[in-house]
Amino acid sequence: MPKPRTYLLTAAAIATALTLSACAGGTTDTGSSAAPSSPDSSASSVDFADADVEFAQMMIPHHEQAVEMSDDLLAKDGIDQRIVDLATEIKDAQEPEIKQLESWLTAWGMDDTSSSEMDMSEMDHGTDGMMSDDDMNALKSASSEDAGKLFLEQMIVHHQGAIAMAQTEIDKGQFPDAVDMATNIVESQTAEIDVMNDILATL
Repeated sequence: MPKPRTYLLTAAAIATALTLSACAGGTTDTGSSAAPSSPDSSASSVDFADADVEFAQMMIPHHEQAVEMSDDLLAKDGIDQRIVDLATEIKDAQEPEIKQLESWLTAWGMDDTSSSEMDMSEMDHGTDGMMSDDDMNALKSASSEDAGKLFLEQMIVHHQGAIAMAQTEIDKGQFPDAVDMATNIVESQTAEIDVMNDILATL
C-alpha cells in the first residue's frame, strides 16, 4: 500500500527537520531556548533597548528602597494591621522583581551592580519618588504612633515615581518581559495608592 508508506516517510522527514531546526535554535520571535525556565537565556536571545536597561538599573534601587522602608515599618510594634499587611505585600512583591531585574542586566552583559553604585542624586525625589536620607531617617526614628501615617505618605510618593518610570518602559521598552513587569507595576502600585489613601483617610 504505497500511500500510507509515503505518509509515514513524509512525517518522518518533517519530524527530522523540526528536530534539526529546534537544535539550531531557529525560534527568534519569543526568545525561547532549550532552557525556557532560565530568565538569563530568554533575555539574552531577545532584542532589548536602552530604555530596558535604564528601567532595570533605575528600578532596582527604587525597589530596594521600598523594601527598606517596609522593613523599617515592620520592625516597629503597635502599627495598624492594615499598614503592616500593606508593607508586607510591597516587600513580598518587590524582592523577587529585584532579582529578576538583576538577572536581565546580567544576561544583557550589563553590570548588575551599576545601579546600586550609581550617583543617587540622579534619582530625583520629585520625579522618581526616591526618599532622601532625611526622609528615611525620619521613618526609622518615628514613633509607632506616627510611623504608620508617615510610611503611607512616603510610599504614595514613592509609588508615584515607580509608576512614572514604569510608564516610560511601557512607552519605549522593547524587551517583552520588562514591558510586562512595568505594566504590572503600574496596575498594582496604582491599586496600592488607592488603598493607602483610603487608610490615610481613617487615621
